[in-house]
Amino acid sequence: MILSVLIIKTLIFLLVPARKDPYKNSSTSISSKKKEVFLGNSSFRPTDSLLSEKNRIASTRLRVKKVYDSQLGVLEATGRNDGPQVEAYLAYTGLGKGYAWCAAFVCWVLGQADVGNPKTAWAASLFPHDKLVWPRGRLPTTGSRTTNNGQPITKTACVFGLYFPSLKRIAHCGFIDEWGEKEVITVEGNTNDTGSREGDGVYRKRRPIKSLYAVADWIGKEAK
Repeated sequence: MILSVLIIKTLIFLLVPARKDPYKNSSTSISSKKKEVFLGNSSFRPTDSLLSEKNRIASTRLRVKKVYDSQLGVLEATGRNDGPQVEAYLAYTGLGKGYAWCAAFVCWVLGQADVGNPKTAWAASLFPHDKLVWPRGRLPTTGSRTTNNGQPITKTACVFGLYFPSLKRIAHCGFIDEWGEKEVITVEGNTNDTGSREGDGVYRKRRPIKSLYAVADWIGKEAK
């Protein structure tokens, strides 16, 4: 009896065709299929997202720098806050010639580089709390956007502000191009060789860090 059962099972095995292995004779094995799925999911790693954002911000900074560098040497026509390019800065904020234009210059540059801004000729408006990276006199705190020594994390293309006690407000602004140990190199409009806030053109200046009142970043916070 047992012998008969073994014979029947052997005949069934020989007559029924074996099921095909879907991965047999294929360059892709089951293990590699699993590997492809795993690697596919890795494209969503948080690190990649942070690097992408960091690269975007760095690229934007370079774009802003390129715009403000291209404006070096622009001068007023008659020394009365006028001239084709000066009036273009003011027009960007909805004003005509004759107004102080340091803030209008900053906003115009940011706009040309596709960076959102308040489109204002009022310098103090460029320093809202959520954009500050270096408020003078404030010690760095956990989660702040400053380094341990109180200097900004971000430097090139940030906006600096000068405080004028007689006006009781920030009344002049421009871009920080380089941040040194004791001085910053700036690019700013409506200034002159002496650094006046009522100058005649766009200049590259050197200012002591201690003269700055605040620094704002309209581009974004770099990923650490």
